[in-house]
Amino acid sequence: MSETEVEISVVGSLQDIAPADWDACACPEAEAGAKGGARADGRPADPFTTHRFLMALERSGSVGPGTGWQPQYLLARVAGQIIACAPLYAKSHSQGEYIFDHNWAHAYERAGGRYYPKLQMAVPFTPATGRRLLTLPEFRQIGEAALLQGALQIARDNHLSSLHITFCTEAEAERGAQMGLMPRSSQQFHWFNEGYADFDAFLATLSSRKRKNIRKERAAAAGFGGQIVALGGDEILPEHWDAFWNFYQNTGARKWGTPYLTRAFFDEAQRSLRDDMLLVLALVEDRPVAGALNFIGRDVLYGRYWGCTDDFPFLHFELCYYRAIDYAIAHGLSRVEAGAQGSHKLARGYMPVETHSLHWVADEGFARAIAQYLEAERAAVDEEIEVLTSFGPFKRTGMQDE
Repeated sequence: MSETEVEISVVGSLQDIAPADWDACACPEAEAGAKGGARADGRPADPFTTHRFLMALERSGSVGPGTGWQPQYLLARVAGQIIACAPLYAKSHSQGEYIFDHNWAHAYERAGGRYYPKLQMAVPFTPATGRRLLTLPEFRQIGEAALLQGALQIARDNHLSSLHITFCTEAEAERGAQMGLMPRSSQQFHWFNEGYADFDAFLATLSSRKRKNIRKERAAAAGFGGQIVALGGDEILPEHWDAFWNFYQNTGARKWGTPYLTRAFFDEAQRSLRDDMLLVLALVEDRPVAGALNFIGRDVLYGRYWGCTDDFPFLHFELCYYRAIDYAIAHGLSRVEAGAQGSHKLARGYMPVETHSLHWVADEGFARAIAQYLEAERAAVDEEIEVLTSFGPFKRTGMQDE
């Protein structure tokens, strides 16, 4: 296998790659499931690296010319067969990544360097952990090495400042570190299903004070004056997307100034991703007033977008966090990933976890400075996770409930 000749290439559009070839590397478990695996529904581990999701971003103009995310999909072939691929982008800014390097860019440019464009191996606008080095299972080792070496060579050949691989798996972070990339740690909040029979069984594991608080929040949210519906597949209608686009624009304008996704993305999502999504809407007299969009993985529910046109107490928590827990329990999913940041999630049963990224910087002096910073940052993240975990909402073993 070590003597196998691997050819590396770059294509600027997924239209040049057959969906079956890409997905054979991105989600081989989906094909195995469709043939009768552990979860025989053909669902990928996560939908974000599938051909259909990345193609929806591309077709909708959410990535491509004028967005600062220029596709440079990386392919590795052996004897003409695609054995590995990666979602790679040339970036002209640092927006939509959720692993922040703005200060690096400012320092680099103050020192006279040119930080942009840079290379980003990631799923745009998606802070969800998943494989970034996508390979056929039988070519995992050689494929991962080829993708890493290929991305680094592209950066060097084009005199780019840096390469960043964000929200990769822990195993990929270890693999990249062995090849000389700098590992970085960050933190998110995830909810874990311990085999709960229902939401009340989950509540029973919490301290009395936290349990009562969640019940009060759910009761207050239920009194908003309407109904809450959970929609998936063909249940999601064009008018639902019209309403959700308004929610998304409102939230995007407040958070980022300009929403990352275009309106056309949601039309593309309805066409090719509807079975990967769970849309939770709050309705008043059949008029949507708030909504939360989730993506469904093989064993994980990914909370992605939230927005509203009316303000109701605790409705955000109900739609985004508690309904996600309800869904995960009902469908036997192991966890809910509720997106980036948000220490307020801790009191609602979402616990801190470490996330991973990899970084390479061309300038050796600048790279040494970043490496020192990242070492200190990793220690701080570890300490924060330990402290936050100690303040978690669950009953403490050997202690009387409050």
